[in-house]
Amino acid sequence: MTLQPIVPPEEWEAARQELLVEEKALMKERDALAAKRRRMPWMAVDKEYRFEGAAGGLSLLDLFEGRRQLIVYRAFYAPDVTTYPATGGSYPERACDGCSFLADQVAHPAHLNARDTTLAFVSRAPQADIRGLQERMGWQLIPWYTVTDDFDTDFGVDQMHGTNAFIRDGDRIFRTYFVSDRGDEQMGNTWNYLDITALGRQEEWEDSPQGYPQTPPYLWWNYHDRYGATPISGGD
Repeated sequence: MTLQPIVPPEEWEAARQELLVEEKALMKERDALAAKRRRMPWMAVDKEYRFEGAAGGLSLLDLFEGRRQLIVYRAFYAPDVTTYPATGGSYPERACDGCSFLADQVAHPAHLNARDTTLAFVSRAPQADIRGLQERMGWQLIPWYTVTDDFDTDFGVDQMHGTNAFIRDGDRIFRTYFVSDRGDEQMGNTWNYLDITALGRQEEWEDSPQGYPQTPPYLWWNYHDRYGATPISGGD
């Protein structure tokens, strides 16, 4: 390995400060891009979709669990999924390696739930196999449903993984955004999930359309087992 130039602390700090300017500019660009997502038109979802859950059949509306927004990741775990040879194994012991990598990165869903947002994984594996994989990998906190119809085809995730964002107005459902391929690399983090939703992080500093829900930053953040109790106040 070729070493980079070795410099004293003051030169190292100067180089870091120079790069920090670009990093902050990139962050501002990401914020602006998320603001544009919040202004994306909505696509009405008028077709009925059915899923299987641990307790039986469910509609797409049921997957919201009563919350305003829903994020659905299409994972590849099914009898016809071939895993990468380098890692070995086969169904039902293994799911798609990339989808599994992502599942391992998913933050505690209570933080999304606190922003009126539900995260769900879906695949074509039967529930018995899904439960076995969840228990072995420690993914029990991720709601995981079985696709039973054209949901994956209709939402662009029949051939490749992808993350769809939805919002509901009463019982009406709308598709608001979609990321796939390397866009899914950013998923798993609470903030990145919220940044692809129609309502965003719902904090006062965000550039959002008039009337969108917003609260002060920091004050809504909490331990994952303390939401519903007294919020933790604090700074950054």
